Amino acid sequence: FIDLPAPSNLSSWWNFGSLLGICLIVQIATGLFLAMHYTADTSMAFSSVAHICLDVNNGWLLRNLHANGASFFFICIYLHIGRGMYYGSFLFKETW
Repeated sequence: FIDLPAPSNLSSWWNFGSLLGICLIVQIATGLFLAMHYTADTSMAFSSVAHICLDVNNGWLLRNLHANGASFFFICIYLHIGRGMYYGSFLFKETW
């Protein structure tokens, strides 16, 4: 292994904070694009989703990114909070 000048607590778990940021940005961006075509009216909601998937360029990709991104966001948030609870970083006064 290569001996790099990095702290010992820097591991692959460290990346979940930045993954949360990326997930949140993707969720906001895809949500805005989906909201441009979605209709909340109860009689037209299903047809507007069908319109997004069939008629909008890469609408199916936007919808899948938004749906799967939400699941990945919650997985990352649970792992990020769980890591903080495991290492007891909520006790650090400097953090707050």
